[in-house]
Amino acid sequence: MSLERAQLGLTAAIAATCIVSIFAAQVLLALAVLVFLARLATGRARVARLPLDGAILAFSVWTLLSASFSPDPVASHESAKKLVLFALLYVALDSFGVERERERILDAALLGGLVLGAGSLLQYYFLGFDTLQNRPRSFLGHYMTAAGLSMGVLVLAAARLVFRREALALPTRRDWRALSLLAGTLGAVALLRGSDLLVLESERLFVAGLAAAAAAMALSRGAWPGPGTSTALTVLVLPLCSWALLVSRTRNAWLGTIAGLTVVACLRAPRALWLLPAGLGAILILRPTPIVERLTVMDASSRDRFYMWHAGLDMIRDKPVFGQGPGMIQTVYPDYRWPEAPNPMAPHLHDNFLQIAAERGLPCLAWWLWLMTAAVAGAWREARRGPFGAGWGAVAALAWLTALLVAGLFEYNFGDSEILMFTLLVAAVPYAVARQRDSAPLPA
Repeated sequence: MSLERAQLGLTAAIAATCIVSIFAAQVLLALAVLVFLARLATGRARVARLPLDGAILAFSVWTLLSASFSPDPVASHESAKKLVLFALLYVALDSFGVERERERILDAALLGGLVLGAGSLLQYYFLGFDTLQNRPRSFLGHYMTAAGLSMGVLVLAAARLVFRREALALPTRRDWRALSLLAGTLGAVALLRGSDLLVLESERLFVAGLAAAAAAMALSRGAWPGPGTSTALTVLVLPLCSWALLVSRTRNAWLGTIAGLTVVACLRAPRALWLLPAGLGAILILRPTPIVERLTVMDASSRDRFYMWHAGLDMIRDKPVFGQGPGMIQTVYPDYRWPEAPNPMAPHLHDNFLQIAAERGLPCLAWWLWLMTAAVAGAWREARRGPFGAGWGAVAALAWLTALLVAGLFEYNFGDSEILMFTLLVAAVPYAVARQRDSAPLPA
């Protein structure tokens, strides 16, 4: 197998596993980076120059400076190691060069989203993950991460469905057989978890199989996977992840999803925005319990965020240049906690903007805003150029970045490695589409 195809298979496996297992995704990323470096050394690849380069460099350098001035530099540098995940942006961009391969990698991401949504629903209905204190998280470690990724996959699927180039192709028998095998395997894993038997082993084996399946989908030279496969994954992800998002009871993800879908609607059919008040009306009439019980700002979680944000502002006033240090918020929070805050501890400040400023300083917040603005601008330019066909990925990137920022007003989702990897993967799509268009031969 050539290095190019090895990198393609690894990127597809990352796309699927970053939604269900951060350990597997990071191992696969390390392998993909090694392959990419080997291709660079042999002259078979080059690092693309992006408008994001300066922002990523400034954000990374200031993060390391902040870690050096931290009260515990060793712990802060350990926390700052997430910066290596930015390598995924360049690996993905290189792997996205051909539309057929790009579509298959995004199919792999939807496959991971299908597993995420189905796993959450199995937990909710059969494994007791059905209370506010014990919410479904599928294969992930925290329900917030699961809800955030459900939001991302849902927005991705919606953009693909709305901006498809051709009519939907019907799934083939092979598609249905593969989906049946997936459902059966997921059911077996859920049964083992419910029986408390070989839980860790079965989940690891399942994730390994998922990575292998994603790589095989990307590397296949035959007719399968085909348009019908993309249809099946896209159409199934929409209801499964929507329902998983609903039962997650995660308000920031609900708001982010609404924002992301609004972007898709505005670019495709602004009149569809009338569905938003219609949906809100349906909620008021039907009053589903998972939603109604969360429609309040007077609960302990909301009040804790209010006082937590005040503590964050105090942290920024105290150390505005280099911040408290990466990974130090939980350590220093008791010193800044307001007496009215319900919880004595906080792992982070539940807001991307406050967290980055308090943790790494106001200059680092400026670099992060530069990064996000450049990514949104790149996606917007490509989405406006031609959203149908290959350009649907630019719409998906724009919608996802919008959802991330809106949800990030109430959650530090940029700090989740899984969500960061998904963000970098999707953010690479508009630049890949632009590169493919610019390198295409001019018509005779």
